[in-house]
Amino acid sequence: MPKKLLLLPPLNPYSAFRAPRAHPAAPPAMNAARTGYRVFSANSTAACTELAKRITEAFCFSETRVEIKESVRGQDIFIIQTIPRDVNTAVMELLIMAYALKTSCARNIIGVIPYFPYSKQSKMRKRGSIVCKLLASMLARAGLTHIITMDLHQKEIQGFFSFPVDNLRASPFLLQYIQEEIPNYRNAVIVAKSPDAAKRAQSYAERLRLGLAVIHGEAQCTELDMDDGRHSPPMVKNATVHPGLELPLMMAKEKPPITVVGDVGGRIAIIVDDIIDDVESFVAAAEILKERGAYKIYVMATHGILSAEAPRLIEESSIDEVVVTNTVPHEIQKLQCPKIKTVDISLILSEAIRRIHNGESMAYLFRNITVDD
Repeated sequence: MPKKLLLLPPLNPYSAFRAPRAHPAAPPAMNAARTGYRVFSANSTAACTELAKRITEAFCFSETRVEIKESVRGQDIFIIQTIPRDVNTAVMELLIMAYALKTSCARNIIGVIPYFPYSKQSKMRKRGSIVCKLLASMLARAGLTHIITMDLHQKEIQGFFSFPVDNLRASPFLLQYIQEEIPNYRNAVIVAKSPDAAKRAQSYAERLRLGLAVIHGEAQCTELDMDDGRHSPPMVKNATVHPGLELPLMMAKEKPPITVVGDVGGRIAIIVDDIIDDVESFVAAAEILKERGAYKIYVMATHGILSAEAPRLIEESSIDEVVVTNTVPHEIQKLQCPKIKTVDISLILSEAIRRIHNGESMAYLFRNITVDD
């Protein structure tokens, strides 16, 4: 009995929106007509089929294509987009989806982006650019009319947009987790791993009626230490100076030896921040707190990006538990490190969507929220 042939279309299964492109080949003959092609695979063995799939995947151009399958004319459309490791692909999908909805005559296009990408690039760096502002402009041109997000890295980012931005807070959910899931939390102290995080830590401490500690010293490398546009172009040793012009020289920073301002001895230390990405600074802070007498250490943040070797470093560190919300997908990291816990914040996002669609006030979602939260 003859064996069947298996037809494998040259399509990358990664996304339903991706369109294939023929692989570049030798130029055709002068009179040869360009025609489509198909790749067939014999199915004598599973290995043959797997090899054929890998071959056809190499032909994909990975363009994103969006087609709206139903009428959206005159409707409020909410696009939910989480940001995976491939940030740029997620951004392009969001832009193309928004533009497709705009050209389909949607009334309002609201982006639900729990973690706003490029939010760390919201300040001018040496010969750099404010990428976050560029992204805000691109989203507006693509057709977005409103954004729902959570815990922007810098609250000033809201000023980059030409349309409303609702910056929701995850702190009520994290505070509830502390009260319900951390035994003897009354014996805890809230810790800022750098002076930059002190306001956030102070807000947590005041709401929980707990003590506050701040780690300060040369082991910490903060975002404010990076060069910004005010120092561009950089100083040149033999630069030509206009005669008679002598400007005062800015003294170089020199951080003091690392210190912990506050008592953590015999306490539970809870480090709070907005983003956990590269965890080296959190691991170093945990080691210092252990040396100062803290007997249990928690790390809490809104966005758990947890890139690179973060799960392994957390597992091998003095940190007892890392608590993040589900604004960013991190299921793989949780499998690699059982210390990572997740707090669900979908309830506040769904309520925000309902209120915006019904034209209701959003003030209820910002009860007792201050500028420092």
